[in-house]
Amino acid sequence: HGKENVDSRHSRGRGGETTRFHTVNVAQPVRFSRKCPTGWHHYEGTASCYRVYLNGENYWDAVQTCQRVNGSLATFTADQELRFILAQEWDLEEKTFVRKDQRRFWVGYQYVITNRNHSLEGHWEVAYKGSSEVFLPPDPIFGTAMSEKENVLCAQLQCFRFPTLRHHGLHSWYAENCYEKSSFLCKRSQTCVDIKDNIVDEGYYFTPKGNDPCLSCTCHNGEPEMCVAALCERPQGCQQYRKDPKECCKFTCLDP
Repeated sequence: HGKENVDSRHSRGRGGETTRFHTVNVAQPVRFSRKCPTGWHHYEGTASCYRVYLNGENYWDAVQTCQRVNGSLATFTADQELRFILAQEWDLEEKTFVRKDQRRFWVGYQYVITNRNHSLEGHWEVAYKGSSEVFLPPDPIFGTAMSEKENVLCAQLQCFRFPTLRHHGLHSWYAENCYEKSSFLCKRSQTCVDIKDNIVDEGYYFTPKGNDPCLSCTCHNGEPEMCVAALCERPQGCQQYRKDPKECCKFTCLDP
């Protein structure tokens, strides 16, 4: 490779003359990490993406919002997944739903009350039948906006903004009136995301996020596989140029 990462080669034409051509972006071995759409956090342990929505919605509206992005309100399979969630910085803005040092999110559990005495006996259930999640929260703290008529309460996970508390995994579980407004946490399967942040369906060709816009890969189980690289001709009549970071074989000439 020369100073401009240009590979110059020679070949014989039909008439015996020497034909000179240049290629740029010579393909290099690439290792991809799984990607999520912009604004989502990826966790390798479950091959899932997570996103907090800060607009306050009641539980049922939050369910629909998550479904519109091909996800659901988050449930957890193990303590490791929950610790990952608690350790994230969710770009939390100053909202007025709860105290500034704390945040509560709707998640995909419901508390079913079986006996209304002083302790409100009941049990947690995963809100969506057929779910494979095995992690269920411990006994909850009961919210202040409860109705005596409600026999089903909805789960809020409380986490803390301070880094020391966050990284120690401190948190609480609340059983709250489902019609209260709150931020919420959505979860969806990992997916292929192309260089322009578009979501790619299974089996389709796409250019993954990265430094090479000349890669074409197949989306398989949320991973780019069977990737092929294109080699570009050097732009004619241009000594200095800049490659477009998102368009294959597109250049901007920098000559005066």
